[in-house]
Amino acid sequence: MSWRSYVSLTKPRVVVLLQITALCAVLVHDRMYKQLGIETAETMLIVFVGGYLSAGGANAINMWYDRDIDPLMTRTESRAIPSGEVSAESALALGVLLSIAGVSWFWMLSNEVAAFWSAFSILFYVFVYSIWLKRSTPQNIVIGGIAGSTPPVIGWAAAEDGLTVVTDSAQIMLESLIDLGSPMPWFMFLLIFLWTPPHFWALALYRSEEYGRVGVPMMPNVKGPERTLREMKIYTIILLLLSMNVPSYHELTESNAFYFILVGNVTLLSLWYANSVWKIDLEEERDETGRIPTAARSFFISMLYLALMFVVLVTASFGVTGAVLGAGISLFAILRS
Repeated sequence: MSWRSYVSLTKPRVVVLLQITALCAVLVHDRMYKQLGIETAETMLIVFVGGYLSAGGANAINMWYDRDIDPLMTRTESRAIPSGEVSAESALALGVLLSIAGVSWFWMLSNEVAAFWSAFSILFYVFVYSIWLKRSTPQNIVIGGIAGSTPPVIGWAAAEDGLTVVTDSAQIMLESLIDLGSPMPWFMFLLIFLWTPPHFWALALYRSEEYGRVGVPMMPNVKGPERTLREMKIYTIILLLLSMNVPSYHELTESNAFYFILVGNVTLLSLWYANSVWKIDLEEERDETGRIPTAARSFFISMLYLALMFVVLVTASFGVTGAVLGAGISLFAILRS
């Protein structure tokens, strides 16, 4: 047993990727409303640490709950609990402690709204996704994706000054939690939420058999690969429509050239990703590892797509020059792929 075994319970690579989206939200916020500086760096540090504690804690609890099925699947049998490196009780204790620490971190060093969304993401992931949806519906990854879409909201809320949870009434409380001063964080939220199903299902098209054997319903096993691919295409169409309605950057949008470049860039990226989904051939011969090559390609393109979308949003916050730079990065990545 080592400290690395405990760290692995938090799924560090996944958590770091989530926090990058949160850090991008902080950068865009401060470019829109402030000046980048020491305060931005401090906020980013707070967001990264608090986000890692929160998401890492939720992941550890998830591994504790899945301790009965993880030993039965190849991709999870070597995790810390199935391999005996960490006891289930220790994993649960670590998860709860990290989760409490993450929410408390935001509460003390940021604001109540950031702390609320941190707590919401933990509770939703553990109780709604892990315990309820994951083993009961093939839509598990769709609804459960809400938890994984919250990091930009948390990051934006942490960067916004003067946010508090107002409890005068249910309606006022809801408004105080949703009104973050800009539609941009919710655009980022929707981007991740709509991206998650086609991203994950591209992998599930050829890797979901093990889930079926342990009683976890996945879309290809329950509804069939044809239905899965059809729904993936629908999500990419919605992503394309979302891209065409990217929120404004306030005074930057007074420049028609800026907005044309920004909208054109994110729309091009969404068309590029959609094309990879529409090219998936379910009749294609699988390679030596059992993968469907076109589905595997779409899966890897989806990760690059999400990264590029956030890069473009950040670079565009620097004005026309940044928007042009973002377009150049996008074109280079598309051509290289």
